[in-house]
Amino acid sequence: MTLPDRMFGVVLTGHGGPEMLQWRDDLPVPRPARGEVVVEVAAAGVNNTDINTRVGWYSKSGSPEEDAGWSGSAIDFPLIQGIDVCGRIAAVGEGVDPARIGERVLIEPCLREAGGRTLDTPKFLGSDCPGGFAQYTCVAARHASSVRSALSDSELASFPCSYSTAENMLTRAGVTGGDTVLVTGASGGVGSAAVQLARARGARVVAVTSAGKADALRELGADRTLGREDDFVAELGRGGVDAVIDLVAGPTWPTLLEVLRPGGRYAVSGAVAGPLVELDVRTLYLKDLSFFGCTALEPEVFGNLVGRIERGEVRPLVAETYPLAEIRAAQQAFSDKGYIGKIVLTVA
Repeated sequence: MTLPDRMFGVVLTGHGGPEMLQWRDDLPVPRPARGEVVVEVAAAGVNNTDINTRVGWYSKSGSPEEDAGWSGSAIDFPLIQGIDVCGRIAAVGEGVDPARIGERVLIEPCLREAGGRTLDTPKFLGSDCPGGFAQYTCVAARHASSVRSALSDSELASFPCSYSTAENMLTRAGVTGGDTVLVTGASGGVGSAAVQLARARGARVVAVTSAGKADALRELGADRTLGREDDFVAELGRGGVDAVIDLVAGPTWPTLLEVLRPGGRYAVSGAVAGPLVELDVRTLYLKDLSFFGCTALEPEVFGNLVGRIERGEVRPLVAETYPLAEIRAAQQAFSDKGYIGKIVLTVA
């Protein structure tokens, strides 16, 4: 396939409101270097990180222009966002088998150097380098994982970021069959993925959600649901949970540690209720708890996730789809939180 010179896409021009998202049809098409592939994007999911990056939420200094990137550095604008990508390989660089052209792939969100370790600083698609909110994107071939599935492009695009985040949290927390796992924010993309993936591991799942979404989460595999305002200690008992998968944090955070058993594991990858919490260090050390901050993926996580997708062990939850040109409306729907699962943008 001969690549065109120009492509369409949406670029983030700076920190601020939805007006910072601009449609362009004159963007240069990337060319693959050695070991790289160019992927023609079919669909791309909407995530919290898209909005958090746009508004500068990751900044700890209060000056987003200085440190609003995931790594604590400044964002290089204009930026093509989009961490969730399903598409087909359109071109390959030197050293990549040309037979891969036409292959349907999911792109791993967490990009590492070849042979990189967990503690190496990774790059993230759509934050540290151009992502999927455009007609084409380019990554190292090892990060474009072939996927064989009857699911649609939009359904497959709902998986990479949320499900790999959830699988990574469960991996880091060592969740196995027989564990009781509490999942906060269970109706969101990562939370609903964690419910399915924990159940696939044989764990008993307690999901925290609103009353209107409880039935849907039980259908996904939650053994029990709790409301956000419930007293977790009264409902679960002190020490009644082996692991907590937390996406919420916020003022009620200390109760999550109270319900963990001695030797329990706490994994976090979100703070939608607020990033600042109060920790009684005595709870941490007297209960021998283990804490896991989860962003960079363990090396085996994405491959394991693709295997689960291909075996049908998890199912997609696409709440709505929008054309890429309607990204502002899609992000507004995402922010309204009136859905379970993911909102996906169609690109091709």
